[in-house]
Amino acid sequence: MSRKIHIFDTTLRDGEQVPGAKLNKRQKIEIAEQLAKLNVDIIEAGFPCSSPGDLQAVKAISQQVKGPVIAALARAVQEDIDIAWEAVREAERPRIHVFIGSSDIHLQKKLRTDRESALEMAVEAVKYARRLCDEIEFSTEDGSRTDFEFLCRIIEAAINAGAGVINVPDTVGYALPEEFGHLIHRIREAVPSIDRAVLSVHCHNDLGLAVANSIAAIRNGADQVECTINGIGERAGNASLEEIVMVLKTRFANYQATTAINTTEIYRTSRMVSRIMNIPVQPNKAIVGSNAFSHSSGIHQDGVLKDRTTYEIMTPETLGIKQHTIVLTARSGRAALKHRLGDLGFSLDADVFERVYNRFIDVADRKKEVGAQDLQSIVEIEVSKAPETYKMHSLQIMSGSKIVPLASVTLERNGQLLTDAATGNGPVDAVFNVIERITGVSGKLRDYDLKAVTMGRDALGEAMVRVQIGDTIYSGIGTSPDVIEASARAYLNAYNRYFANGGAETIKS
Repeated sequence: MSRKIHIFDTTLRDGEQVPGAKLNKRQKIEIAEQLAKLNVDIIEAGFPCSSPGDLQAVKAISQQVKGPVIAALARAVQEDIDIAWEAVREAERPRIHVFIGSSDIHLQKKLRTDRESALEMAVEAVKYARRLCDEIEFSTEDGSRTDFEFLCRIIEAAINAGAGVINVPDTVGYALPEEFGHLIHRIREAVPSIDRAVLSVHCHNDLGLAVANSIAAIRNGADQVECTINGIGERAGNASLEEIVMVLKTRFANYQATTAINTTEIYRTSRMVSRIMNIPVQPNKAIVGSNAFSHSSGIHQDGVLKDRTTYEIMTPETLGIKQHTIVLTARSGRAALKHRLGDLGFSLDADVFERVYNRFIDVADRKKEVGAQDLQSIVEIEVSKAPETYKMHSLQIMSGSKIVPLASVTLERNGQLLTDAATGNGPVDAVFNVIERITGVSGKLRDYDLKAVTMGRDALGEAMVRVQIGDTIYSGIGTSPDVIEASARAYLNAYNRYFANGGAETIKS
């Protein structure tokens, strides 16, 4: 008989702690709604006490997103718990997630306290939270490095105080699979009241073992795993949701455990998170990387042509990756585009569809055929595009190995065309310099990624940037068959996010 593993998604909390990945309320809601379609059991929507903006975002998710449990994180202090409850109290199924450091190094170096004081804080916090909310999760931060006897004591005390979920994190990714699995097994044996709680794990990827540790924990009795889309998160990231889910699905006979995840939504969710947070998925990433179902070796190609199972242990369709052979051209009309978008699972409002159509025509005029991946990239960018204080109108480049690169760019603001020119170390740098001159805002490029959406010389280029303006990092994404234009659109997108956030008082408007 199989058992159910609860999937606790912390993309919107732990995942958002990646530098430059900060989300606004609208973006958080968009991802949360997709996580509900993915059918995760719990969405950790944020850390409400961290900022008024996060409080409002978690509250909006609690009001609008139905299905999953909506959780908010809180330190083991009354003020945090009050704010967390304010954020999730309107959810269909609210949860307050209380945590405290439990390892000696966290107690001594971070909290400046001792074990007995920490245990007392944990018990009082759980009791207080339980008076507000029926569902309480308690986490022993740095649990994998905590003295075992004390770990068992604080877990037992938290359960007796009212915690229904106990989470044991490998906070710094230090554990090895065999020892982490053994830790979960020992907790199961040593804590008298553990059968009254759901036992959860939260593994980080500092040694590249987050998924392996999570799977080892499941084998040894963990009921819930905390993970993120694409494995994003603090430092080297968290356990990857898609990898855990597909390990359990593909190797069911080994673990006799299932999840409620709708796997056909995995690829779309991965793309959405990558786009909105501007964190590229590496091509060789398991499950959702662009190379995951690509075969270049002649031997592999021969095998796959004869029978896909020779080199594929799962099908792309299982993950929602649709293989399309029909492509659109500049001669395709609105009806054909709308039909194809429907095939890809997109249902767009009229105004968004018009933006997508105009961008499609622009791309199709320069690219012979527009395929499914091209369309998906266009739609994702148009749907998530920040309000455009400035719009790209045109650009011209003069560059060569023996001349100083020169860029001329025209942007549109409030119907007015603004043109300027600048030089740079290369054509992309020159374009970025012009955008800064026109907007009157200087930024520091912190990250720049450029890739082809599809194959071939006329492939659609997709650029991603992170730009630091003041003390904040803004992400941007842009596409075009011309990689310099794609880069310009990405840089402008980042600046428009800055202005949408009230930057420069949005040009004193």
